[in-house]
Amino acid sequence: MSQPGFWNNPETAQEVIAQVKSVKALIDPLQQMLKLNEDMAALFELQVETGDPSLADEIQKEIRRLEQTVNQVELITLYKGPHDTGNCYFHLQCGTGGADACDWTEMMLRMYLRYCERVGYEVEEMDRNDGEDAGIQSAELHIKGPYAYGNLACEVGVHRMERVSPFNAQGKRQTSFAAVNVTPELADIEIQIDWDEEVREDTYRAGGKGGQHVNKTSSAVRLVHLATGIISQCQNQRSQHQNRAEARKVLMSRLYQLEEAKRDVELSKIFGEKGEIGFGYRIRSYTLHSYNLIKDERTGLKVADVDGVLDGNLQPFIEAELRRKAAKRGK
Repeated sequence: MSQPGFWNNPETAQEVIAQVKSVKALIDPLQQMLKLNEDMAALFELQVETGDPSLADEIQKEIRRLEQTVNQVELITLYKGPHDTGNCYFHLQCGTGGADACDWTEMMLRMYLRYCERVGYEVEEMDRNDGEDAGIQSAELHIKGPYAYGNLACEVGVHRMERVSPFNAQGKRQTSFAAVNVTPELADIEIQIDWDEEVREDTYRAGGKGGQHVNKTSSAVRLVHLATGIISQCQNQRSQHQNRAEARKVLMSRLYQLEEAKRDVELSKIFGEKGEIGFGYRIRSYTLHSYNLIKDERTGLKVADVDGVLDGNLQPFIEAELRRKAAKRGK
């Protein structure tokens, strides 16, 4: 990075910076753990020499800080996938439930945006389809940051929400579904695709925010892999060429995921033959009536702080799922 002309090629420079962030995400907690250990040892020695009882409180604070850092380092050891340290594409899809489901999907989008904000991930919205009456039908995000794929892959599956419907005049209880799919950003893997023969390309005008140029030209691109029916689309860039390049990256990522699902028994439960999430596989239930509780069906973790979770506090669920996966690998 210190070499002259480092920024002459911005794309290469960004790749190097991403590598630096991944390495720092591993090294920084280790260095912090070693430093805290040295500081605590020095405090113990000072207390023994001086007999100062006031140092006991300071030692307890250092122990708690060290425990948190050790837990962070331990979590790093749980990322075993080849792409866990890298960026990802994050897709939200509305399920059954009408306007409530669209509204629930938008609530989930906000939840994940708040999570990314908490952990310092960079988020770029690639595509968004609004619902007819409320909320959104789907959204596609490009999420960048250390362990973005490793963390968010723990959220893949169907999320079920139960509440009193704000769209029902009788105030009846409504159950809604939305699905999450996460694929890794593949930097070093090239999947062989005949783009002319195997993929259909559609162009259309982008919707929503984006300015006059984006909304008045057919710059948005939708790609359909004919053999599997897998779809990828992008509309956030100004040019059709840029949107096509991004959509191709997403499509290759999903085809790679489909091949992984064929080899992984657990993944095959989630993804069908077309690489799409089946709405029969529920990973988490969010109950907002007549009591507040969120339960993860895989780990059994229950959290009563619904507002906190919907505001992006997803780390307890992600950590529990990482540990479950590690325990399963160890059997």
